[in-house]
Amino acid sequence: MSSPLDQSTYQVRLDWGVGGVHRVAASDVYVVVDVISFGSAAAAAVAGGGELRLDEASAPGSDGAEIATAAAELGHTPLVLAGALRNAAAIARAIKAEQERRGARTSVSVIAAGERPDVGELRFAVEDHLGAGAIVDALAGLGIDHSSPEAVAAAESFAALRRAIRHLLTASGSGRALEGDPRHADVLAAARVDDLDAVPVLRDGTFTRL
Repeated sequence: MSSPLDQSTYQVRLDWGVGGVHRVAASDVYVVVDVISFGSAAAAAVAGGGELRLDEASAPGSDGAEIATAAAELGHTPLVLAGALRNAAAIARAIKAEQERRGARTSVSVIAAGERPDVGELRFAVEDHLGAGAIVDALAGLGIDHSSPEAVAAAESFAALRRAIRHLLTASGSGRALEGDPRHADVLAAARVDDLDAVPVLRDGTFTRL
């Protein structure tokens, strides 16, 4: 029996954290969105001809690698991609191409990572909400627009706030937490929208270019 939380009546779904992977209905594609760290790092790595191993990708407070692992371990072997603001349009194009390759409607679960500053507690992260929204918005632009209310809310947030992305990321809790840290440069890089035409796909524990 389906759950009212699984968003199974929609083609494009959105949920949060490792729990979200298991809450949403089984999907053909999972997009892990962890904007400041994991997602942007994976996109930059494969754009430069490199790769990102899951066992090297974990960062304190970030669930990106765990979410990717959880999705990959699902019984139906879905396509697992790493997304961020920087490659939102590229992710959407890849999903469109996958749907055309399959010749059938392709279901998509966008999983926003959030943060876990304390064990067991998932914190809403504005950067991941906007990153997920950017991907849903890009999908809609390609005609993949039968989206759940959760996905639509994120997409509309991104569309309305796109011009303020850099400020929102640096002024958010996640951005402010890295002030004075060398990693603060990652926040500025992560705020770029669609500057990378690269899609990281998970194969055998490593993200490589699709």
